[in-house]
Amino acid sequence: MPHPRPSRPFFAAAALSLAGLVSVQAQAEIEEVRFGVPPWPGVTVKSEVAAQLLEAMGYETRQTNLAVSVILNGVAEGDLDVYLGGWYPVQTDMVEPLVADGQVVKAAANIQGATSGLVVPRYVFEAGITSVADLDAHRDRFDGTIQGIEAGTGINTAIGEAIDGDLAGLGDWQLRESSTAAMLAQAEQKMRDGEWVTFVGWEPHWMNVSFDLVYLEDAEEAGIADIESTVWTVVPASLEDEDPDLYRFMTQYVVDTADQNDWVHGYSYEERPAEEVAGEWIGDHLDTVATWLEGVEARDGRPAMEAVKARFD
Repeated sequence: MPHPRPSRPFFAAAALSLAGLVSVQAQAEIEEVRFGVPPWPGVTVKSEVAAQLLEAMGYETRQTNLAVSVILNGVAEGDLDVYLGGWYPVQTDMVEPLVADGQVVKAAANIQGATSGLVVPRYVFEAGITSVADLDAHRDRFDGTIQGIEAGTGINTAIGEAIDGDLAGLGDWQLRESSTAAMLAQAEQKMRDGEWVTFVGWEPHWMNVSFDLVYLEDAEEAGIADIESTVWTVVPASLEDEDPDLYRFMTQYVVDTADQNDWVHGYSYEERPAEEVAGEWIGDHLDTVATWLEGVEARDGRPAMEAVKARFD
């Protein structure tokens, strides 16, 4: 026997139920994107670029300056949505347990081919110092000193281990640890005077734009030069389900190292506001932005790139 057709009240109730479901789904989408930002110039501008694009797409954004451990805990607990500074291998032991527990995911390697190691001015390189193995033969020219950055960083640890193990003849050298700003100020003064200096360098950073530097090749056993790194975008594991468009953008937001060098140069070296550096760059590089937003919709349903062009073109 055929089932009777549903009555109008049934259809009305079903429509209301469907409308309620759609409403719940819409409300589940993220309205405010919360960034955790450590006090690093590269991540500061990188977060600002992403934030300005998201605001053009109809999101609200909030950027909070926090220590890395606090940021990762916030992402894992769902109190933060995006962390763009997951520097590997330095932060591997901090991030990977959260990935294994299913609390966070690495959405994209937003910087690939980042490097750190020891650098020398080009005039020192052209004088024959091309490798860490060459340093000790000219110890007096360098005052037996490697200029380092803040204590506890991965590259400083590697240098300290090389000195302790007398690798590449560095046993009687010293590592002078200081703030990044103090190290670069000291190095800049020595370069201005034409003195020989070797110090910790990494890319992306404004030093690669402002100074004519060469990264030393590694001595076979030292392990302190040309250390390759990757910077990951870390987001809550739930983000893909909560907001597929936001998640897709994060998987496609991959920055060229040269661009981030320029960002950091403008923000940190020229001391321009991050908002100004980011906005100017976006307006001048819409072709690159289009690759990040391919297949992404703004919150009003328009193609995300259309919304961005309306603001920046």
